[in-house]
Amino acid sequence: MWLARATARAIIVFARLLTGMRANWQGCIPAAVQRVYFANHSSHGDFVLIWGCLPPDLRTVTRPVAGADYWDRSSLRRFIGRDVFHALLIDRTRSEPGSDPVALMHGALASGDSLILFPEGTRNTTDARLLPFKSGIYHLARACPGVEFVPVWIDNLNRVMPKGEVVPVPLLCTVTFGQPVLLAAEDSKEAFLARCRDGLLALAPELE
Repeated sequence: MWLARATARAIIVFARLLTGMRANWQGCIPAAVQRVYFANHSSHGDFVLIWGCLPPDLRTVTRPVAGADYWDRSSLRRFIGRDVFHALLIDRTRSEPGSDPVALMHGALASGDSLILFPEGTRNTTDARLLPFKSGIYHLARACPGVEFVPVWIDNLNRVMPKGEVVPVPLLCTVTFGQPVLLAAEDSKEAFLARCRDGLLALAPELE
């Protein structure tokens, strides 16, 4: 455990030095309430910035949701994903019984954890600001009505760690936390996903 804690601190220090990551609590405040932080996704380092911007007491109960196919690929990645960040690793192929992503996320929330997830489902390498959202966030909100769903916009990390590049480029990154999106009883899947998407885009900086 000491090695995992030391590695987590080292990763956060490195991320701060590289990105100058700054938390902007625009629509809520850091509080000891159960939340699902959902964000735009352009890099494998996205959850590190969100996790690192949380106060230490919130980090210990907040788990990133990530693909097992990536984080189980080597012993080092397994150590970082499972031990350092206590990530909830999802089998995106659903090849094993009990690998339903929504059920696994529901189980983590039922045990008292908060989550960090990316409703686009994969990294966005297109020119669009967001990819279409997967339906899992809607089903999770239906299953866990007492949990706050907080949009988080990560700015600039795609330029710090562009896909295919080995050496990161130091740039200032901002992590903006917005107002929680509430699921109304009459919400359809399409309506809720649209409001989640709108809540996220409202935090994005204006295009130049």
